[in-house]
Parts: sequence; C-alpha cells; structure tokens
Amino acid sequence: MFFPFMLQKKMHYYRYENAEVSCCYKYLMFSYNIIFWLAGTAFIAIGFWAWSEKGVLSDLTQVTRLHGFDPVWGVLVVGTVTFVLGFAGCVGALRENICLLKFFSGVIGFIFFLELTAAVLAFVFQGQVREWINDFFLANVKAYREDIDLQNLIDSLQKLNHCCGAKDPNDWNLNVYFNCSEGNPSREKCGVPFSCCISDPADTVLNTQCGYDVRKSGTPTHWSNTIYVKGCMMALEEWLPRNLYIVAGVFIVISLLQMVGIFLARTLIGDIEKVKFNY
Repeated sequence: MFFPFMLQKKMHYYRYENAEVSCCYKYLMFSYNIIFWLAGTAFIAIGFWAWSEKGVLSDLTQVTRLHGFDPVWGVLVVGTVTFVLGFAGCVGALRENICLLKFFSGVIGFIFFLELTAAVLAFVFQGQVREWINDFFLANVKAYREDIDLQNLIDSLQKLNHCCGAKDPNDWNLNVYFNCSEGNPSREKCGVPFSCCISDPADTVLNTQCGYDVRKSGTPTHWSNTIYVKGCMMALEEWLPRNLYIVAGVFIVISLLQMVGIFLARTLIGDIEKVKFNY
C-alpha cells in the first residue's frame, strides 16, 4: 500500500516540476491584441469625431430621428467590440488572468460562429437576402438628405459601381427632394444625385447639378447617355461573381486570424492552469 502511493506521488511531482507559462505564447498574445486594441481606440475616436462634426453629441435626439442607416453606428460598434476584445487579450496575457483569456476566446469563437452561420444562411436563402438588401437600400434612399455620412456612402456606392437606385433611377421618386410629384418645390425635382451621372474624364470640376430634371421626360433607355440606368442591386449581383475569390480570401484571412487568437488564448490558459495546479 505504501510503495504505490510513494510512486504515484513521485510521478505527479516529476510531471509538473518544470511547468511554466510560455513567454513566447504570452507575448505573442499581447502583440496580437495590442494591434486590435489600438485599432478599436482609433475607430471609437473617429466615430465620436464624426458625430461631433454633425452636432450629434450636442443633440443626442438626432440619433433617433434618422430614418436611414448612420454609418457612424457601424464604426462605433466595430470599434467597441475590437477595443474590448483587445483589452481583454492584452491584460489577460500580461496578468495571466484566466477569466479574461476565456472571455476573449469565447467571444472570438462566438463571432466566428455568427460569421459562418450568416454565410450559410445567405447562400441558402439568396432570394430573401436579395429582397432584404433591396428594401434596406430603398429605405436609405428615402433618408438620403437626412445624414451627410449616409449621403456620402450612397454616393460612393453609386459612383464605384456605375449604378443608380436599387433597381433603376426611378427609385429616387421615394425621396422627397427627387420625386416628380406636382407639389414638390425642390429644385432637384425629377432628378437624381450627381453620383448617378456619367462623368466626363475631361471635367476638372465636379458638376453636382448634372442630375437635375433628368427624369422629367423619357424612360431609362433615353437617360443612358447622361446617367447610369443600371440598378445597384444588379451591379452587386454582377460584382460578386467577378470578385468571388477576393471575398473568399478576405473571409479566410479573417477566420485564420480568429483561429490564431483562440489558439494563443487556449494555449496560454493551459499553461497558466498547469502552473497554478503545481503550486
């Protein structure tokens, strides 16, 4: 009875006598997260700066009055999540805090699961996703003049993809400034934003009035020499197959970064638990 007990005790001591937290994994984890921590801080600062420029910080009710999508919200959400995760990873690694490291790896794993689920659902329910994106775009067409960041986002989207509206330029009838109703006093009546215009490479000055009165007569076929008549939904459907490898590559890179973060966190947690068990 005595001899097996002594053997077991000796083997137990020998297994953990050299257990220590790997400095390599510890500082790799810290370096990995300090980048995201700083990036999160920058995103948050940019978001609040943008709100300050729009006067939102002095009148917070503007946040609830906007009927479209405010791009600043996306910047702030991404910045906050990145900041919190970077903080948990940095402090958890330096202080060898198991709770923070488990929080970090758990949230990263959950985000990866959400990304994977969203990709699968988007592939399976392509029709519903297309309809949702179309409705989302039209809702923001209505709110085009309500927020400068939203306006710039739509203008960039239309200029880069050479498109106008969700399905065609007539979608701009949904906006109070561009609709063709008799009672519309706007100078932009029956027009489209300048981002719908086909630009002339010889122009050195941006003509922001090029879309005025374009839709007063004729059909989209007649407007094709002046503005883009292709809808942005069709442009998106054409863009995706052409850039499928780029989209897949971005998704793979993001997934690998997340997997590296989870691996470093779980490895560090294992080392810390071994050291604590030894003592």
